[in-house]
Amino acid sequence: MKPTTSPTKWYASILLLVAAGTHVPLIKEHLEEAPYVGWLFIVLTAVCALLALAIVWVDRASVWVLSGLTCFAAVMAFLASRTIGLPQIGDDVGNWTDPLGFPAVASEALMVLLAYVHLRRVSMPRARTIAHS
Repeated sequence: MKPTTSPTKWYASILLLVAAGTHVPLIKEHLEEAPYVGWLFIVLTAVCALLALAIVWVDRASVWVLSGLTCFAAVMAFLASRTIGLPQIGDDVGNWTDPLGFPAVASEALMVLLAYVHLRRVSMPRARTIAHS
């Protein structure tokens, strides 16, 4: 795949770093309360940080897809934890006002939207070229 050279890659990188950074302060608490959540936060933080670098240096469609899917999964996990609850952290059900929840979900949701718009934009010229062939 060739690079997409998106002018929005810097915005995407910042959103991914915000998503990563908002989970760091929660890791210790969750490793004690629900270790699987703590480890998932560690993985999410590392993946988002790596994707933030990759989206700037590599800027390929595959990186955008991974970024969008990672953030989508994070938003879905947040929604599940606040609605149906997750094992060992049932006290999060209904806790929509957690101070780090808003920046985390906002950055992740915006990254999903940005990835969708970007991928649609880079795929459209190819679709028009095929249609006119």
